[in-house]
Amino acid sequence: MKIFVVGATGRVGQKLIAFLEKQGHIVYAGARSSEKITETENIKPVFFDLHTEPEEMAAKFADAEAVYFVAGSRGKDLLQSDLYGAVKVMQAAESKGIKRYIHLSSAYALEPEQWQREGMASLMDYTIAKFFSDRWLIDNTSLDYTILQPGALKETPGSSLIEISETTSGAIPIEDVAVLLGEMLERPATYQKVIKVQAGETPISEALDQLQGVPLGLKRMY
Repeated sequence: MKIFVVGATGRVGQKLIAFLEKQGHIVYAGARSSEKITETENIKPVFFDLHTEPEEMAAKFADAEAVYFVAGSRGKDLLQSDLYGAVKVMQAAESKGIKRYIHLSSAYALEPEQWQREGMASLMDYTIAKFFSDRWLIDNTSLDYTILQPGALKETPGSSLIEISETTSGAIPIEDVAVLLGEMLERPATYQKVIKVQAGETPISEALDQLQGVPLGLKRMY
């Protein structure tokens, strides 16, 4: 499959494009610092700026069949990148007729009642940005989306063992998040679902197999 990854130079993005390459996919690796991406037979660096308009973004997608949004400004450009940039990427995907869309979010982004939990106060603005980008994807698109909400990202070796839960989002290695994102690409059981994940004891493929028929996700608000 031909895949466009928005945020390919980020912590998750780097590991995601490497995983997708190993799976044999053609990866258009989009980033503002695209010169940092090593071009290979399967990885094609693409300059991609979240401040541009959807029409320009759509042109960058070329012949991609799926889009990943794993970009993040790390608090430096929340409105234009993490929120409005994400919305424009969704609009661009729809304008190109791309249906499969995988969106990396954050723990409890769609649950304002949880935002006063210990440790979340410093992430409030980021979580609010994710709330609105997640809601836009659910309420205002017809994409075959999956929203992944991992807990705290840890720069520790991955184990490929996770737990998908509707109630908690504990810490998880970045490597495992990248593998999970890659594994869910061609699994219709993940479509129109909001998936919370943390480190656990179930192999990633097995955890995804168990999603068949599980009603994760949210109804449209409006």
